[in-house]
Amino acid sequence: MQTLKNTSQALARAVLGVAPQKFFGSLFLPGGHAPLLSRKRADMIISRVRMVAGLFAVLTPLWILVDALVFPWPVAGLLVAGRVVTTLAFALLAVSARPSGRLFDAYRALAFMFSIPTLFFIYSHPLLSHFSVAGPAAAIAAGYAFLPFVMVAGLSVFPLTASEGAVFAVPVLAAEAVIALMQLDMLNWASHLGAFWLLMLIATVAILAGMSQLSFMMSLIRQATHDGLTGCFARASGEELLEIQFHIAERSGAPLSLVFVDIDHFKQINDRFGHEAGDRVLAHAAQTMRAGLRTGDILLRWGGEEFLLILPNTDGATAASVVRRLREGGLGKRPDGSHVTASFGVAERAADGAAGWPQLVEIADQRMYLAKIGGRDRCVGRTEEQHAQQVQLA
Repeated sequence: MQTLKNTSQALARAVLGVAPQKFFGSLFLPGGHAPLLSRKRADMIISRVRMVAGLFAVLTPLWILVDALVFPWPVAGLLVAGRVVTTLAFALLAVSARPSGRLFDAYRALAFMFSIPTLFFIYSHPLLSHFSVAGPAAAIAAGYAFLPFVMVAGLSVFPLTASEGAVFAVPVLAAEAVIALMQLDMLNWASHLGAFWLLMLIATVAILAGMSQLSFMMSLIRQATHDGLTGCFARASGEELLEIQFHIAERSGAPLSLVFVDIDHFKQINDRFGHEAGDRVLAHAAQTMRAGLRTGDILLRWGGEEFLLILPNTDGATAASVVRRLREGGLGKRPDGSHVTASFGVAERAADGAAGWPQLVEIADQRMYLAKIGGRDRCVGRTEEQHAQQVQLA
């Protein structure tokens, strides 16, 4: 069993270019994708939809001259009318589709793009079957039968999961099957069944190509968005995640907490033991923090020895319990054997009335500073800050 698993993983790595144990499931279903990946992927899909739609808006009317020259009236007129409508639909899609970062919009644009040639195929193929044509016209008419092959091959242009590719391929396959069942195809049944089988093979290869694109995209995004030393999200990508999470919380009215983390006396580690020792401490601290987080929590390396925890759907009290669990679990040991500690500052969007994510980060940063001046190795939230202010006033 283990040999079969290793073989399948090696095959997937060779075909799809991924480490299957980490990413393989994400190539089949989109549900587990990180918000940042979904956002980037949605924008890429819409961008390519616009490119393909714009290209076909230019190429489709160019074939009108061929139809007018080789087909007799009224076949030529009906085909020209279909091409005009198809051209307008492609042009409308190219102009109206806009990147929004939402997969729903990407799916809608992709479905619209595939529906245009599918409907044209359903319209043109029976039309040509009803009229008797010969010579060059017969050759051109036969070419219309291969439109579904072009359509399913187009799936390879988009970074799609296996399930998504199958969903968009099924209508094309269904259109081909409907034409066959109506016995309107100019080919005999044996030839048609062979063509349908080939269409399924091309669809499979196109879906694998889309999965390979997605795998490559996932690897690039991970390299570009994660800190090489700690494996956490880097600051640039973290700011984008902060913006996404803040807008989600703002729209839904859900709580959103941030925890600013600063490793205590980290400069002393670099000064006494060298930067390599400091790097090991940081990497281990990040690893232990990630191990103590819940599903959905996000850890960023904000800079140097500073980290930022994004805790969606988490109020201040729950965020404080998350910090307590991290502190109890420990952050590792320093080169001299003493325990690594950190100062924590907690802020929550609604309770602190933050107007945007930069303000929320600033509040958490200020409370982390209060933890520093209060003796380090502690957590300061809204309640502790208010108590400190009351003491100062007294």
